[in-house]
Amino acid sequence: MRNWLVLLCPCAVGVALHLWLLLSCPGGPGRHPAGPLAFFPQWKLKHYDVIVGVLSARHNHELRSVIRNTWFKHLKQHPALSQRVLVKFIIGAHGCAVPVEDREDPYSCKLLNISNPVLNQEIEAFSLPEDVPSVLSEDRIVSVNFRVLYPIVITSLGVFYEADGVGFQRNITVKLYQAEHEEALFSARFSPPSCGVQVNRLWYKPVEQFILPESFEGTIVWESQDLQGLVSRNLHKVMVNDGGGVFRVITLDFSCCLRGEVCFAWEKDKGMQKVMLQAGEGSLPHELTEGVEGIAGGFIYTIQDVIDTYRNVPAKLLNFYRWTVESTSFDLLLKTDDDCYVDLEAVFDRIMQKKLDRPNIWWGNFRLNWAVDRTGKWQELEYPSPAYPAFACGSGYVISKDIVQWLASNSERLKTYQGEDVSMGIWMAAVGPKRYQDSLWLCEKTCESGMLSSPQYSPQELSELWRLKELCGDPCRCEER
Repeated sequence: MRNWLVLLCPCAVGVALHLWLLLSCPGGPGRHPAGPLAFFPQWKLKHYDVIVGVLSARHNHELRSVIRNTWFKHLKQHPALSQRVLVKFIIGAHGCAVPVEDREDPYSCKLLNISNPVLNQEIEAFSLPEDVPSVLSEDRIVSVNFRVLYPIVITSLGVFYEADGVGFQRNITVKLYQAEHEEALFSARFSPPSCGVQVNRLWYKPVEQFILPESFEGTIVWESQDLQGLVSRNLHKVMVNDGGGVFRVITLDFSCCLRGEVCFAWEKDKGMQKVMLQAGEGSLPHELTEGVEGIAGGFIYTIQDVIDTYRNVPAKLLNFYRWTVESTSFDLLLKTDDDCYVDLEAVFDRIMQKKLDRPNIWWGNFRLNWAVDRTGKWQELEYPSPAYPAFACGSGYVISKDIVQWLASNSERLKTYQGEDVSMGIWMAAVGPKRYQDSLWLCEKTCESGMLSSPQYSPQELSELWRLKELCGDPCRCEER
């Protein structure tokens, strides 16, 4: 009998270990919609008053270490709060395998795909087949928005016009702007006495040449100075020559037509071949070779099938909301970032004072009528309105369980936008929760007595704020004893 027991014990331990790994692995809740209760319905999940989700990037090891040694350490040692709060870092399971210098922009994981570049010669960016008929349009102003993926030089601006043997008979101005700037970088004016050089059915004028750098975003505007509109062609017939991938047309601000031409030349760069070789070999950035640090205290939650880049942060957040509903029991959820100072004791005091532990609540510091950016890190190409709905600053906000449940149940259908804060505002516009405005969730890097959170700190600054908090009870005003 003892021999049988000796043989069975390792088997039992193996089964138990297998079940533990199955239930605790980051992908478990995503694969099993009901979480652990799907296997053991008699189990009752541990209840928390507040779940704290800390958005973090894979390479932000130092910021996470500071949090473990400051407000999270204080929380674990707090006699009243240690069992009432669950803290999770939200991290993508995969880093981007494309080095930052080889991406289209540092906020995504898209490879800068430049193939067969045309060096040291002019090329036409747009062209039209000979058999495409032209018509007189009612539009007097049209534009094209574009983005530079590798430095280029604009050499000429042009317009389309069929002279039919009578010469150029229009007055048209072509201007190139940097995105969201009112003053043109350069322009060309076409008129009967000064019509430029004709190439086939296109008329060109040279412009002052200077380099448009990588990530430059611009707009080319054609404007008729006559009473009639511009001569147009079918947009679907337009052929784009991007020089092997050095620029990209983003939007055409008219319904069916494109008028005008741009000629550009490559800026020769001896480092070009080296950059592309590195991308082709798939050299891994530091964050991948080093990996995510070990799970200290069991509170890192990695989002499966999500590459950890800025553009994927909204997807990370939705995945985390789904996990909380499937795997935990809670009343409120607090979202913050890993570069934020957070005072959880003050948060709990505020919840009790204002009776914020109720359904349909969204508590934060809200930005109203925030203009939509069309360029840069916060570039928004999917949301058509000029301003976002109200959204809470990213340093911290609290939502009730029923809102988290709605987000989790609709996570597969909700569209993600350029950032998680504005995405949350757009999602919540469909729900209409009770917004509780509180300026103590600071939106900018400032220090105020009684603040609940404050963003954009370095690890060293966070450590210093918490040192002063513990020494004097106030991170902003402290006379060291």
